[in-house]
Amino acid sequence: MSEELQNKTPRQSREEREIDLLELALKVWAERKWVLKYCGWAVLIGLIIAFSIPKEYTATATIAPELSDGKTGGGLSSLAAMAGINMNTSSGADAIYPDLYPDIVSSTPFIIGLFNVPVKDLKGEIDTTLYCYLREYQRAPWWSVITSVPFKFVSWTVSLFKEEEEKNGVKQFDPFHLTKDETKIVKLLSDCINVSVDKKTGLTTLSVTMQDARIAACLTDSVMYRLQNYVTDYRTNKARQDFEFQKGLFERKKKEYEAAQENYAQFADANKNIILQSYRAEQVRLENEMNLAYQVYTSVAQQLQMAEAKVQEITPVYTVVEPATIPIRASKPSKAMILIGIVFLTGVACSSWILFGKDSLAVLRK
Repeated sequence: MSEELQNKTPRQSREEREIDLLELALKVWAERKWVLKYCGWAVLIGLIIAFSIPKEYTATATIAPELSDGKTGGGLSSLAAMAGINMNTSSGADAIYPDLYPDIVSSTPFIIGLFNVPVKDLKGEIDTTLYCYLREYQRAPWWSVITSVPFKFVSWTVSLFKEEEEKNGVKQFDPFHLTKDETKIVKLLSDCINVSVDKKTGLTTLSVTMQDARIAACLTDSVMYRLQNYVTDYRTNKARQDFEFQKGLFERKKKEYEAAQENYAQFADANKNIILQSYRAEQVRLENEMNLAYQVYTSVAQQLQMAEAKVQEITPVYTVVEPATIPIRASKPSKAMILIGIVFLTGVACSSWILFGKDSLAVLRK
């Protein structure tokens, strides 16, 4: 008898759960008109929100950097690359490899270097710097204007006491000491720029999101070329210093050789017919100095050529696989997703109220 009860209990519990779910569904179905009414209002609100959010455009560019040809790893590196693991990052002398590009682009000095980039919108109505564009020409939803009024009033009141100080000084962007507005712009611009690196192929994809399509494309180009220059300057810094040193040394040794040559020529011309041994000894000494200066001069000239060749050798070469183009369609906001999300949340809220809210409110009233 007990075994029959044990066999029936799980079946009865499943049937009871099915009955409970059916009752809940019927309870919601009975109030379907009320739910549909609020979902209709949700559609209207969702459309207002979706069309109130400013459009944003995303421009992308893809570059293939020149990777260091490391000797270590061998076949193991090839197998690791097939598994998506890059083992060449520490094999060369280069300390900046593609995995660090996102950190470089998001760094404060790099972002501040973009502040003075000239930008011009697609309609030709805005022609200013990137900093002024982000500070003065950014569109915002209507509700953000309402919510920011108190903060703007406080900022305006504080600015009255700092107006003279700001007028007397020249506007400078100091990464070590940023103002509150500059910090906001740095954060905003850092969020607008995205860098992703494919560890298998080393391809680097840069994307910039802006409210204007032309500014997004132009800024993508600027970020791409500034990143290339940053890595190039880093990799060639030591070689360029060596080249400048060899160049200065070459100029100095050239002057020393020319001076020694001039001294020897003047002494030889002035003492052409003199056969005294002291004069001949002096002539031999000057000739030796001239020959020594010439040997040093030619040696330094060779080193200068080698230093110049080394700068060219270690300068990285980037291949632009996909250049930045002006996007046609906006990437944000997704009006369909906003509408679906608001209607879904409204439906869930209405169903929760019907199933639990009414009963809880009735219990509280009692």
